Amino acid sequence: MTDIKQPPSPHPGAHPGPLTGIRVLELGTTIAGPFCARLMGDFGAEVIKVEALDGDPIRSSGKRFKGKPLYAASLSRNKRLIALDLRTPEGQEIIRKLIPKCDILVENFRPGTLEKWGFGYDALSKLNRGLIMVRVSGYGQTGPYSQRPGYGVVCEAVGGLRYVNGDPSTPPARANIALTDCITGLYAAFGAMMALRHRERTGEGQVIDTALYECAFSFMETHVSSYEKLGYVAEREGSGHSDSVINNLFTTQDGVYVHIQGSQTNSFRRLCEAMGMPEVFTDVRFNTRAERVKHQHDIEAIVGEWVAARDYTTVEKALAAGDVVFTRIYSMADIFNDPHYAARGMLAKIPDDEFGTITVPAPVPRLSKTPGHIFHSGGRVGERTRDVLRELAGLTDEDITRLEQTNVIKCAPDTGST
Repeated sequence: MTDIKQPPSPHPGAHPGPLTGIRVLELGTTIAGPFCARLMGDFGAEVIKVEALDGDPIRSSGKRFKGKPLYAASLSRNKRLIALDLRTPEGQEIIRKLIPKCDILVENFRPGTLEKWGFGYDALSKLNRGLIMVRVSGYGQTGPYSQRPGYGVVCEAVGGLRYVNGDPSTPPARANIALTDCITGLYAAFGAMMALRHRERTGEGQVIDTALYECAFSFMETHVSSYEKLGYVAEREGSGHSDSVINNLFTTQDGVYVHIQGSQTNSFRRLCEAMGMPEVFTDVRFNTRAERVKHQHDIEAIVGEWVAARDYTTVEKALAAGDVVFTRIYSMADIFNDPHYAARGMLAKIPDDEFGTITVPAPVPRLSKTPGHIFHSGGRVGERTRDVLRELAGLTDEDITRLEQTNVIKCAPDTGST
């Protein structure tokens, strides 16, 4: 693991990076919207996250350590956390005070919710002509499904991703991560960057309409034209690939799963030589990609038998020496002990107020001149409410005390500004 050595933060809420000087107001909850804002925060944007008084629902999700939600510590990193009740007129007025001082608004409520509170783009753009509004929802802001509640695991089913995932002998499987939420967060952040470029030229903001199901569907690109032109419906294929052979999982003598990719001519030749079977490469059943696809069962049986007769160490040595594309399947324990992860600093040990440090994935991608940084993990509900309302909403200590007493806002005990 790598202890990240960070440059000092230039001022409260701001971090050096390519997005330094950009202020993001996050009204997102759970994963997709917060993931989008987290990406921007990793690269220098000042992110102000607005939570409900009892916190974002992500705080009750996932594993906990000493009562603290571990995922929230990562997803809310580099953010200034404030808590207020958006359903109250006073809470809504605070948002209106913040909007003119922000560049990007990220939200993932059901379409129409912000409009109900008077926060539609037409209203907010009157307060800030250059505001970029990133809207994340299950099915988009328009269309017959727009009012349906949507979560990543449901919307990836609508997007077709779920149908092709898993083994043919079992029901469609989901990835054991918030895959579609993260895909959508990436698209949303990319949209915000393009909108910033447009604003540089015109001074105008705009709306980024990002739908979970559409982002999942975009990854189905290879199957769309196949259905249109051929009527071909892609099915679940398990760990293999019917159009790419060899490209499958095999099990060693000692029970280690190894994925081997040898679908191209040169990579297949290297695989055959590494197995000590050069004659397999010239076999008419396997000497072209099309023939390997046609005889998938036969060639996979040959490779599978070779792998199954050897322990993983022997398989690894032979395939690595032969420059074969392969890997064992990594668990998280493997990742924490892997020298390449360590050399690249991908396990970032970052400051945490309660634990001292906590390990999270380091920022990606890697920029040579302006890399991402993580200054702190996600903190307590309302941790920076006082700081932000003083600095950006122009409220006095008396105003803040009154709003806290009337349950409009929540302020955690003051531990200094960030």
